[in-house]
Amino acid sequence: MFSRIARPTICIATRSLSTSSQNNAKVAVLGASGGIGQPLSLLLKNSPLVGELSLFDIAHTPGVAADLSHIETRAHVTGYMGPDQLDAALKGCDVVVIPAGVPRKPGMTRDDLFNTNATIVATLADAVARNCPEAMICIIANPVNSTIPITSEVMKKYGVYNPNRVFGVTTLDIVRANAFVAELKGLDPARVNVPVIGGHAGKTIIPLISQATPKVEFPADQLSALTARIQDAGTEVVKAKAGAGSATLSMAYAGARFTFSVLDAMNGKDGVVECAYVRSEETECKYFSTPLLLGKHGIEKNLGLGKLSAFEENLVADAIGELKGSIKKGEDFVANMK
Repeated sequence: MFSRIARPTICIATRSLSTSSQNNAKVAVLGASGGIGQPLSLLLKNSPLVGELSLFDIAHTPGVAADLSHIETRAHVTGYMGPDQLDAALKGCDVVVIPAGVPRKPGMTRDDLFNTNATIVATLADAVARNCPEAMICIIANPVNSTIPITSEVMKKYGVYNPNRVFGVTTLDIVRANAFVAELKGLDPARVNVPVIGGHAGKTIIPLISQATPKVEFPADQLSALTARIQDAGTEVVKAKAGAGSATLSMAYAGARFTFSVLDAMNGKDGVVECAYVRSEETECKYFSTPLLLGKHGIEKNLGLGKLSAFEENLVADAIGELKGSIKKGEDFVANMK
């Protein structure tokens, strides 16, 4: 039985780090000049797992790349700007991370972002399919519940779709759940792990408090409030920033954590487990987030939902309809593309 408590950490590389874990992975960040893209690129630049860092955006990328290139770590940084340079940015990439898209503003739902971000993700997925079809694709761009079906359908059009290599990054939900549970229980958050399944918006975010390690328990009213806070945490940040953006720093951390887990697994590290929103047979939804055992070629094993409490079973039942609608919306978008 693979442990669900395996949890990666983000290590900031220094010159004293051993080179034993180093490889020459080429990682692309598409949307590298944005609020998530810049801190995400900084974290990736600091990792000994990254040999080449390819940064793409529609503006400002040469400056971001120049800035990062002055950091005394091994990753070689190149900046690419504008549609004409997108293909060059993706050549030979092992991992592609996509935080591109517009952020949420107060009053906006993730569905409000759909038309703009759907077009962006479809365009980028098309370029990935043509230039590095075997890369691991990590989608941060919202609404993830729809952008993963969009990416999958675009890859299918080129005959290069591999469901084991396309991930919706839901890691921020896990990071938040860990932080909030640790805060309530007075625990070290680095030692807390709460699996979060389902999707990546509102009630489709389903924290499995019953499966948390270390084991924790909450009265029913507190559990309900905690679950609601985890589900609405993105809105909490949007409101706190008062129109200045959405979650960027925490999302960059979460995106880097997931990327490092993918790279560790590609390097042959055993027991790497992360939750992600992927093609799934675990429920009646075509896509669903569950803990995954990662390997050299992507998903090695879907670890499933595990034993759910009655409260959690109800959360899953409530999420199915919304998830199905979001998945169909993504699939229909690609089917209707000109």
